[in-house]
Amino acid sequence: MMDAAEQTMLKYCNYCKEYKPLAGFQRRTGRKSGPLSRRGACRDCRHHKNQAAADKSAPDRPQAEKTAPRALPVSMERRQLTTKGGRAQLNPDDAAALRPNRNGMIRLRGKTDKGRRWNQEIDPELAVTLVKEHMAVVVNRSTIRRLYTNREFRRYIMMRDKYTCYFCGNYGDTLDHLLPRAKGGHTTPVNCVCACNECNQSKADRDVDEFIRESVRLT
Repeated sequence: MMDAAEQTMLKYCNYCKEYKPLAGFQRRTGRKSGPLSRRGACRDCRHHKNQAAADKSAPDRPQAEKTAPRALPVSMERRQLTTKGGRAQLNPDDAAALRPNRNGMIRLRGKTDKGRRWNQEIDPELAVTLVKEHMAVVVNRSTIRRLYTNREFRRYIMMRDKYTCYFCGNYGDTLDHLLPRAKGGHTTPVNCVCACNECNQSKADRDVDEFIRESVRLT
């Protein structure tokens, strides 16, 4: 039987059921642990336990099969542009890639003229229109991002049309919707043109063809 001096220098391992020196055990941590506090399993038993767990979790497949790339479907290859961080990115102009979220909506992100971020949920049909008419780009399958703030969009249309009225050819500094918003038109580069104030007021919510026919009849 061990005397008191030997027991102060040895510790009983709960795994191998043997007395071993204190140096063969990991120290306990915490405020209540003392200078002789040690964990219940010795270092050798812990090492064998960790090695067995690692061998059990390792798959039986050969290394070549682990690293072999998976073949992508043809539809995914067409939409894959570049890779970032090992993940394929969608085509930002591909509206067909959009999928509604659990609420049946698409999230639209953007910025105000002062640079403050905002987001809202919109109808999937509207999201497809904004992407197709170059007002937004696809971020992921359920999110699009608006390309212009209100101020940037107005400046873009003015510079694109060179401050020339789409209807009369005179100087223009206002925006007009070819298909009025009252009839389902949207504020997009495809549907907006530069117009002078007189033509903008005269056209009002009429279609382009109707306004042009009326202008020709009056002249």
